[in-house]
Amino acid sequence: MSQRFTIGIPSGRRFGVGDWFVLLAIAGALYLALRFALTAPGEVKGPEIRLTWTALPGYAALSIGRMAAAYALSFVFTIVYGYIAAYNRRAEMVMMPLLDVLQSVPILSFLPVVLLGLSALLPEGIAAEFAAIVLIFTSQVWNMTFAWYQSLTTISKDLREASAIFRFNRWLRLKWLELPFGAISLIWNSMMSWAGGWFFLMAAESYTVGERDFRLPGLGSFLQEAASQGDIQALFLGIGALVLVVVALDQLVWRPLLAWADRFKLEMVEDQEPPTSWFYDLLNDSRLVQHLSAQFGAWNERLDTWLIHRLKPLGMPETQPSQQWTPLSIGVFALLAAAVGYGGLLAGRMLLEVTPLQWLQLGIGLAATFLRVAIAMAIALAWTIPVGVAIGSNPMLARWLQPVVQVAASVPATALFPAFLLIFLNLPNGLNLAAIVLMLTGTQWYLLFNIIAGASAIPQDLKHTAALLHLKPLARWRALTLPALFPYIVTGAITASGGAWNASIVAEYTEFGGQVRSVVGIGAIISHATASGHYALLLAATLAMILAVIAINRLLWRRLYVLAEERFRME
Repeated sequence: MSQRFTIGIPSGRRFGVGDWFVLLAIAGALYLALRFALTAPGEVKGPEIRLTWTALPGYAALSIGRMAAAYALSFVFTIVYGYIAAYNRRAEMVMMPLLDVLQSVPILSFLPVVLLGLSALLPEGIAAEFAAIVLIFTSQVWNMTFAWYQSLTTISKDLREASAIFRFNRWLRLKWLELPFGAISLIWNSMMSWAGGWFFLMAAESYTVGERDFRLPGLGSFLQEAASQGDIQALFLGIGALVLVVVALDQLVWRPLLAWADRFKLEMVEDQEPPTSWFYDLLNDSRLVQHLSAQFGAWNERLDTWLIHRLKPLGMPETQPSQQWTPLSIGVFALLAAAVGYGGLLAGRMLLEVTPLQWLQLGIGLAATFLRVAIAMAIALAWTIPVGVAIGSNPMLARWLQPVVQVAASVPATALFPAFLLIFLNLPNGLNLAAIVLMLTGTQWYLLFNIIAGASAIPQDLKHTAALLHLKPLARWRALTLPALFPYIVTGAITASGGAWNASIVAEYTEFGGQVRSVVGIGAIISHATASGHYALLLAATLAMILAVIAINRLLWRRLYVLAEERFRME
């Protein structure tokens, strides 16, 4: 096996018709939700949140249930969406622009729209539950989908040829090639998704829009209530409960999955220190688990046999041939285009309410937030690359630091933001520094988890080859480590950049000590528009942020993504 790392910057995809179509569809959907929001109940009173330790077990169970429901939706969406986008070039022309737009929609500005719109259609409790799951889903799904898509597009040509020689159909290729190849990346990004879900749990379970108080019993609402009342003891109780839940999930779910997925590493030399898990060993020794595994294996064989007779074998190349437009497809597309155009027209009418001065403020806010995002990304890259490589390439170190990283990524920084303000308020440009620190917490973990996944996936035989060549540390980084990590860094950076823009809504505008404290930025404009009920400005600011993130993705990250797909794959 050889590893080809050549240099050459390909051109990125241009902003085309598919992008405008998707952007108009998003604008129309936001406008429709805002119109429903105007008919929502004028006053909503959420349930009382008890700040006692006896309430924490029940709250933790409710929060885990919402997180699990959102993750199940995220996983199904990831597998289906990423697979279609990777293998259907016509669909990819629409689906990848759509993914760019969706992952750039600021979650915290989208939540009040979802809540108010659903509350106009559904009972209050059901609307709040559904909106919470949707918010957690949107904080989990994008990095998983990008990671899965990246795995599918970087499978080496020799592995694809081998699957064609064995006459694999779609099911067998998914089972024996694609899922094993992307398993490590999917597991690490699933861990990141859960950490991101915990980060936004406070917003998902406790949100106030004017006189409407949407609250759900859970760890997030417990932390939000403790922070708003200034109850430090309850705040630390809630954070302690969250830490215990994260550590339990690490020991009972993520560490066993990593130990199991080590068999899928692409290498010809076995790792001398593979990841281990006491719970995974306990399950392997269980007779009940062995019996269930045998039953599952028999059922799996029957499923394989049934699908082998119904799905045709695949060959090379795997891209689908171009298809002719049928009258039905033309009619469906015309209706869809008309609906999207009408929705975009209505959204444009609402945008006419925004004054020229407000548009100028939006431009200045975009520039200020972009500068903070760039600083946060630079700091994140500076420390996550060396730390991620150290954790991913050293199983002993990973055994100790992996739970620490998960806990640090899962603790909602929004609960600790008052402490940040106390530290930075007395410093020059203290609010700007505090905003960058909070944005950093919404950025760095996406990079770190992807870099750990990339470092742990480097084949052991390539490491031995580098050692036999007596490469010095700097030469090893240039010839092996950085090229192998490049696709993972780009994947993490795409979602990290979106996370930093999203975190700006909390970082640039906050209420502390009975006063509203804010800095110039697009996030502050979104928060102010939400608090004041200025829906036209909220729509304009949200669309402006979406366009800014899409432009950055197309001009920078998408070009690097193509480079990773074409030049930095192992084969």
